[in-house]
Amino acid sequence: MKTIKEWAPEDRPRERLLANGAETLSKAELLAILIGSGVPGKSAVDIMRTMLSDYGDSLMNLSKASVKDLMRYDGIGEARAVTIVAACQLANQRLKEDLPERMLIKTSADAFKYFRPKMQDLSVEECHLLLLDQGMKVKNSVLLSRGGIAGTSVDVRCLLREALLGMAVGVVLCHNHPSGRTQPSRDDDNLTKKAADACKAVNIRFVDHIIFAGDNYYSYQENGKL
Repeated sequence: MKTIKEWAPEDRPRERLLANGAETLSKAELLAILIGSGVPGKSAVDIMRTMLSDYGDSLMNLSKASVKDLMRYDGIGEARAVTIVAACQLANQRLKEDLPERMLIKTSADAFKYFRPKMQDLSVEECHLLLLDQGMKVKNSVLLSRGGIAGTSVDVRCLLREALLGMAVGVVLCHNHPSGRTQPSRDDDNLTKKAADACKAVNIRFVDHIIFAGDNYYSYQENGKL
């Protein structure tokens, strides 16, 4: 098998990027530029194609991999693994930069957009509380709990404490399902009811509870369950 250097110039990722722009390259080719070279019998592009295939051809899935996970692949040592992880996190940081400092939350989709940089790469379940002011602009967000792959627990008293200390007028609860399943569980339903009732008792608007699942989400508000 030919190495990248032996390919025709128009097939080499670096040359194609310079000649035609980065947008013309595949994900595997862009990642191959980062690692530089392959191993005997495999080009850098071949290695990255294999890696991406194992992660469902998804950069989001790949970004959840650890340095140790990536070092299982031929030609990927610690330095190259670190480079790939760093590149994935740069993409995540870009998403954060796209958000306004005091984002206005008009819809559930807005809340999903706000939480996406925080939650899209998580391999364990987390629960966050978004604090909103009178105009439904973001005041702050707070991590309420962090658990395992199967779930996490939330103390509604802690939720109320954070909302009151943050002087929130409204709140949005958000947690992720690392499995990618959007449908809420019975525990999710129970938490939503308890949180909504507790907020109502102290005159705080419980705007929504969103379940984050990869590129998709479930909204209790949109589904008429609030």
